[in-house]
Amino acid sequence: MGEEEEDNQQSPLVASSSTSSVKRSGTVWTAIAHIITGVIGAGVLSLAWSTAQLGWIAGPITMLVFAAITFVSTSLLCDCYMYPDPEYGPNRLNSYMDGVLFYLGEKNHKVCGVIVMETLYGATLAYVITSASSIKAIHKSNCYHREGHNAPCSYEDTPYMLLFGAVQVVMSQIPDFHNMKWLSVVAAIMSFAYASIGFGLGFEQVIENGTIKGSIYGVPSANPVDKFWLAFQALGDIAFAYPYAVIVLEIQDTLKSPPPQNKTMKKASLIAIVITTFFYLCCGCFGYAAFGNNTPGNLLTGFGFYEPYWLVDFANACIVLHLVGGYQIFSQPMFAIAEKWFTDKFPNSWLVNKYYTNKLPWLPSFQMNPLKICFRTAYVASTTAVAMMFPYFNQVLGLPGALNFWPLVLYFPVEMYLVQKKIQPWTRKWVVLKSFSFVCLLVTIVAFTGSIQGLISAKLE
Repeated sequence: MGEEEEDNQQSPLVASSSTSSVKRSGTVWTAIAHIITGVIGAGVLSLAWSTAQLGWIAGPITMLVFAAITFVSTSLLCDCYMYPDPEYGPNRLNSYMDGVLFYLGEKNHKVCGVIVMETLYGATLAYVITSASSIKAIHKSNCYHREGHNAPCSYEDTPYMLLFGAVQVVMSQIPDFHNMKWLSVVAAIMSFAYASIGFGLGFEQVIENGTIKGSIYGVPSANPVDKFWLAFQALGDIAFAYPYAVIVLEIQDTLKSPPPQNKTMKKASLIAIVITTFFYLCCGCFGYAAFGNNTPGNLLTGFGFYEPYWLVDFANACIVLHLVGGYQIFSQPMFAIAEKWFTDKFPNSWLVNKYYTNKLPWLPSFQMNPLKICFRTAYVASTTAVAMMFPYFNQVLGLPGALNFWPLVLYFPVEMYLVQKKIQPWTRKWVVLKSFSFVCLLVTIVAFTGSIQGLISAKLE
């Protein structure tokens, strides 16, 4: 029996959330676009600062280690997408939450649900903060160009956050992942553009300086304790920059077959991680080489670069356009979780089930649902409001990155893979995977404590 025919035989476990009626047309290139949109985002801008805290040896090595961990964890998840059912044949698990429920049971599903929602919410929160910083940086760049680099060019974040939130209210009415190919492609192009500009400006600054700044040990500190806190926070920032485990199965569910989706997804993940790691190393290393101990927290908004002002403006505009798509990459799974819950809880409610067809001039017709309008608007409003209360770039990036790294990137994928492959306890593969997970748990604890301390310090200043 062909795989497309098998898709129509869904077991009761996932029948309510199945997308089997959706035509899957995704390829390795659309998957790469989705991944890059989700991965190269706010995190890349903090990597020069993170490298500065860790130094010339630990900084690059840490980025390579996180890249390897990310690829291993996503490969494990890719193999968990299809599950064997004795009665219904192979079936799809089209979300991270479905995978945890099927392989690990209801208790783990509830715990994972809280962590996943916090992760998705934290990512969109960081994107609101970053977009406001970039819009503000455009105004400051023009001001510095007109009035000099010492001019008191100061702008509030709040209006820009509200503007970004208003755009996301509209964009959030995109139905689901299957309708986001065009947005992910545009966002991926934007991410290449501003990452390349950051790398190019850093490279040019190194040439202008005539020397490579920085040291093996990173930014010095009079207090060793403060040095450790900043290094721990840097680990959290790098952790935020890489993993995308929470959206792997959603992306894989958009892929056509043959070839098998897990092979296509692994290939896309490898290509995307190699590309992102190259840009991460370029931005992080050349940013640190250019500014040394004065490396800004955000490479393109911290104003290490003043000229050419138009190029800095263009890079920040690309960041904003990318974050419009990145916000949707991380909010769409949240929308799906919430709307599925409402559908199961209130199956007869007009608020949940009523759709209205709309037609605007020059645009194709589209459908709107009262629940989607209300919930998605409220979600965007909440992320905007919280971002306005905690507009701290590096600290906000590091906190969710550190908190969620181990459970979502290591623990749940490893446990699902052990069940899927029926790996027995204390076999060589079991010991390797469990040890791998434990070591990453220690990294998470260290990074989380550093990020908490950084957020408290920033709030008290």
